[in-house]
Amino acid sequence: MRVVVAEDLSLLRDGLTRMFDAYGFEVVAALEDGAGLVERLVELRPDVAVLDVRLPPTFTDEGLRAAIEARRAVPGLPVLILSQYVEPLYATELLSDRSGGVGYLLKSRVGDVREFVESVRRVAGGGTAFDPEVVAQLLHPRRTGFDQLTPREREVLAVMAEGRSNAAIADRLVITEKSVSNHINSIFAKLDLPPSDEDHRRVLAVLTHLASSPPGP
Repeated sequence: MRVVVAEDLSLLRDGLTRMFDAYGFEVVAALEDGAGLVERLVELRPDVAVLDVRLPPTFTDEGLRAAIEARRAVPGLPVLILSQYVEPLYATELLSDRSGGVGYLLKSRVGDVREFVESVRRVAGGGTAFDPEVVAQLLHPRRTGFDQLTPREREVLAVMAEGRSNAAIADRLVITEKSVSNHINSIFAKLDLPPSDEDHRRVLAVLTHLASSPPGP
């Protein structure tokens, strides 16, 4: 699997490169800034790009902008954005493109190597990987619907938003798949969202709807 890494911190950039090498990925480019990043992504067309949201020279949103522009040129190009802090606006912008293969994780998640690699593979396969902290902030504006969810439904929604299948949710929460399905149907009803058969699409639908809805009174 071919990967492009863009990260300004040399320690993290080198660490990601070594980690990917150890797990059988081929790092075709490891970049330290946003200069020419879009062109490199379009030229190389990696199986997945792992990009820091903030890159030199301005340290604002170069990584995100490069991801969005590259996906316009190469529809569906899998991109996983890394960020030091929770910034839901960036996740919302990524979700405006519904073609799948997107992720937004806090850098702290890299510490759990196996989980992080699984997230990268999921994004490369066209799925989603969203940090639970990001999901929580995206959910916050719709307090009316969210407050109707039971504690178990909130747990199911948080895991579902990571891009997990029903079977994976059941395994994580130690419940049956039928229970997961029932919880998901209830979640969609309470949040006034139509369910979808495809796991990553229903996650995108949930997050996009919540992120684009104005805050309630």
